[in-house]
Amino acid sequence: MIKGKKIFITGGAGFIANALAKQLLEHNQIVAYDNFRRDTLSTSGIMSHANLTVIKGDVLDYQSLVTAMQGSDIVVHAAAIAGIDTVIKEPTLTMRVNLLGTANVLEAVKKIGGIERYIDFSTSEVFGNKAFKTTEDDNMVTGSAGEARWTYSVSKLAAEHLSMAYYKEFGVPAVIIRPFNVYGPGQTGEGAMQIFIKRALNDEDIYIYGDGTQIRAWCYVDDFVDGLLKCIEQKSAIGHSFNIGNERTVLTIYGLAQTVCRILESKSKIIFKPPLSADIELRVPAVQKAKEILGFAPQVDLEEGILRTAEWFKKQ
Repeated sequence: MIKGKKIFITGGAGFIANALAKQLLEHNQIVAYDNFRRDTLSTSGIMSHANLTVIKGDVLDYQSLVTAMQGSDIVVHAAAIAGIDTVIKEPTLTMRVNLLGTANVLEAVKKIGGIERYIDFSTSEVFGNKAFKTTEDDNMVTGSAGEARWTYSVSKLAAEHLSMAYYKEFGVPAVIIRPFNVYGPGQTGEGAMQIFIKRALNDEDIYIYGDGTQIRAWCYVDDFVDGLLKCIEQKSAIGHSFNIGNERTVLTIYGLAQTVCRILESKSKIIFKPPLSADIELRVPAVQKAKEILGFAPQVDLEEGILRTAEWFKKQ
């Protein structure tokens, strides 16, 4: 168990960052550093916790990062521009935040020194639009320049290379973590799962962009945070990348919409619309490496995860 540490989280107002902070707050000091473009933190119930410090700042501001990061033991870099709608509208900002922001965080880690663990949040999208039981060592695939969708994955892949370069050249104790479709209570933004659940609870129409045959493996946030904590705790993780997801909870997007409606006994209609951009047709991880090195094993099945998430949204 992690105790007595100062943990600096970029993107600290975000969905996964909040779930992580809740696990660590009782026995550690948490610094949530965020520009609050998205805000899960304010309604999370932990804002007034004595062990939480909130700093409004941007990862593009290097000096602010260095000042805020002082005295930290662990750095979790979760700040990013994400969500397909945002990426398409702001591809330049996506590249700047995800790549230059990561460069600033890594340089701050190197300058401060003594950091015990640096976690870089990447993405499953680095494997391209067709990835079935893909392993950490499989080739990465980038789409064509000019297709805004791929600015996100390219920026994240470049950030992975930069993180590993700092590990090899300067000894930064880096670990790369690749989330595969994480969902659960507190989720904000553009994720299909939380949109489907919220609309189903209100019997509102559910929109699917494309033909609905896109395949995903869905990982409940508690399982993901368990994998993340193992990356922080275990020295054997340093210098590695890990797929963190649930390879058993696989459905098409259409199947997911149907499942959400069935479980929640919703009268929502499922309506198909033209795709917004290039899409990921198939995304299912292999998590054998995380199992062997970290002892990671997801526990929450899809139906249970949907019910837990729906209960949280009902209370909001």
